[in-house]
Amino acid sequence: MNQIELSVPYDNGYEPDDYMMQEDEWDRDLLLDPAWEKQQRKTFTAWCNSHLRKAGTQIENIEEDFRNGLKLMLLLEVISGERLPKPDRGKMRFHKIANVNKALDFITSKGVKLVSIGAEEIVDGNVKMTLGMIWTIILRFAIQDISVEETSAKEGLLLWCQRKTAPYRNVNIQNFHVSWKDGLALCALIHRHRPDLIDYAKLNKDDPLGNLNLAFDIAEKHLDIPKMLDAEDILNTPKPDERAIMTYVSCFYHAFAGAEQVLSFACARLSRSTIFLSISTFILTVFFSLRLKLLLTGSVRFDFFFGMCLSAEKGYEEWLLTEIRRLERLDHLAEKFRQKATNHETWAAGKEEMLTRKDYESASLMEVRALLRKHEAFESDLSAHQDRVEQIAAIAQELNELDYHDVASVNQRCQSICDLWDQLGTLTQKRREALERTEKLLETVEQLFLEYAKRSAPFNNWMEGAMEDLQDMFIVHTIEEVQTLIAAHEQFKATLPEADAERQAILGIQQEVLKIFQNYGIRGDLTNPYSTITTEEIAIKWDKVKKLVPQRDSLLQEELARQHANERLRRQFAAQAHLIGPWIQARMEEIGRCSMAMGGTLEDQMTQLKQYEHVIVSYKPNIDRLEGDHQLIQESLIFDNKHTNYTMEHIRVGWELLLTTIARTINEIETQILTRDAKGISQEQMNEFRSSFNHFDRKKNGAMDSDDFRACLISMGYDLGEVEFARIMMLVDPNTSGIVSFQSFIDFMTRETADTDTAEQVIASFRILAADKPYILADELRRELPPDQAEYCISRMPPYTGPGALPGALDYTAFSTALYGESDL
Repeated sequence: MNQIELSVPYDNGYEPDDYMMQEDEWDRDLLLDPAWEKQQRKTFTAWCNSHLRKAGTQIENIEEDFRNGLKLMLLLEVISGERLPKPDRGKMRFHKIANVNKALDFITSKGVKLVSIGAEEIVDGNVKMTLGMIWTIILRFAIQDISVEETSAKEGLLLWCQRKTAPYRNVNIQNFHVSWKDGLALCALIHRHRPDLIDYAKLNKDDPLGNLNLAFDIAEKHLDIPKMLDAEDILNTPKPDERAIMTYVSCFYHAFAGAEQVLSFACARLSRSTIFLSISTFILTVFFSLRLKLLLTGSVRFDFFFGMCLSAEKGYEEWLLTEIRRLERLDHLAEKFRQKATNHETWAAGKEEMLTRKDYESASLMEVRALLRKHEAFESDLSAHQDRVEQIAAIAQELNELDYHDVASVNQRCQSICDLWDQLGTLTQKRREALERTEKLLETVEQLFLEYAKRSAPFNNWMEGAMEDLQDMFIVHTIEEVQTLIAAHEQFKATLPEADAERQAILGIQQEVLKIFQNYGIRGDLTNPYSTITTEEIAIKWDKVKKLVPQRDSLLQEELARQHANERLRRQFAAQAHLIGPWIQARMEEIGRCSMAMGGTLEDQMTQLKQYEHVIVSYKPNIDRLEGDHQLIQESLIFDNKHTNYTMEHIRVGWELLLTTIARTINEIETQILTRDAKGISQEQMNEFRSSFNHFDRKKNGAMDSDDFRACLISMGYDLGEVEFARIMMLVDPNTSGIVSFQSFIDFMTRETADTDTAEQVIASFRILAADKPYILADELRRELPPDQAEYCISRMPPYTGPGALPGALDYTAFSTALYGESDL
């Protein structure tokens, strides 16, 4: 008995080819389709109860009622007819485990190998394990022993269903799931064996619900097959559970197969009695018909025969009767021989030609398998004709023994039949061997095609990726980046021998297929059904890869040389920039120190600045050389330089700033000299101005902001209001930049020292107070000026009479002009 290995106790959606062999491993956490689980629960519960009721019990919940192992052991005893060991009657967990283990041991003893399942899981009510265990029991005791012709188990049950339902319209059973959804297959099985229960002609394929319920009800009522399925569950599930359907259909097989065996036995006994009776009647009929025939053959022969009969002694008369019986027997045997020989010859006609066909040489694997199944059917037919040939030979032998007058032709015909029979046997065996050999060869080819497909696809992808990488444009800016690419390319080249070995192996697979076709004369299609990648395509791509590798080498080496040249340019530029940048900064600092220096005269500062200017102008060729190097860098598309923080733009800006600074500083010194000479300021005063400016130039950039300037004025004793400071800022910063240069500071201090205020300055101050109006109001004067100064101005300013004047408007322009013009105002 073959062992049944259980390792997938629950259906996970796949359809294994052989239900008696399961996979070795399974995922305990894999969930069953809820619809299938519902069907299996109902079907397996009903199946178990159909057997348990014989013992006067049943189950309600399949995963709960088997947990203590008692009903499980009882179920196995009922379906096997054997006694199991006495169960433990305790209610502790270990008692339950012991009982379940006894049941599992019994299942194992029947050839079922249980893998990855233990008694603890059944005791714990594991639904997956429990349903899987019941399915294994159903397989072993209800399905495995089903045998139809040379098939068994699931295939045998399927073949039985197909044979029984073959004549019925709208029934085409190909599986144990969707082929049963419309209910007609079940109705056909019932009608085939019990046509009195169903009028199949009135069934409607478009009423699957009615058909299913009709079959379920009749099977339960008349065939003692419990209702194991729900019609709604089957219809509402795209693919009904195969195990549930198989379990239910197997009940029909067991219900009808036993009845068929009883009927066959009865028919066999009836046939033998009928044949015996027919032979007896036939012999008597022939005897009397033969006597009548002798009497009617003619008067002379009749007289002679009659005379012989009258004059013969009793012994002769007995001989004559014996001879008549022999002639009757010979006539019967000869006719029987002719009929059987004719029937056999008719059947054998064309068989030799059929068996010598080589149609398998150009057939596919599926076609060869179909031919093999067809040949197996012919072998069954041939075996069935063995009795006929033996009967023909036996009849011929008896005709020889009875000295049949035309025994020569009988022997010749019999010999021809026997020779042909032997020839058919030999050809049948040869054709089977050829078909099986071709099937094995095509299976080998199939495996080779599959292996080719599995290996050629990733190799083809690898070649395509390699071609893309080898042709990929690279953009690098440093030697390190190129060296990284070169290292990666070298690693790729190191894999080429392995890749070439894989290529040769793949091509070798195709060569092996071609060799099989050539050596064994197979004329089938060499096209691989699993792959569209040809060996020619692989060869073309491989050649391209080999050509691209040296091209990539060359490009990378060229790029490496270019990056080395770029690196030299970077270092050359950096070396010069590191000299020029600090030199420019040093000159800027020297100019600053010179312009801020308080020792010596302005003429001395001018002389020193002129010397700096000469040095700066003489340094210009160094800037030009750096510009040349920068031009080469730009032409080489170099965008960064890790060797220096200086850029050409920085150098240019610094150089232009240096030139501007020296020119401006010289200009400022010249202006100071002119101012000094024009105003009569002494060198000591100039130095004092310089000292004050330098002190309040907190940022040391040669300028004071407004806050620094205010602090400077306050330190020199100025009493500043907002209006007065605004007036002064208008003088020193007419562009409102918020910056007071040294020259503006010198001009202001020169004017202040000379005390040369003018009417325009006073008018400008009043205009600020009046917010740019041509007149001013008394309230504005009182708000902005000290009280005594405000009252002084109000009492002496004439009324403003210009356009747009308001009541009380005062003319500050006339007041200022008169004040600084020494008028009597």
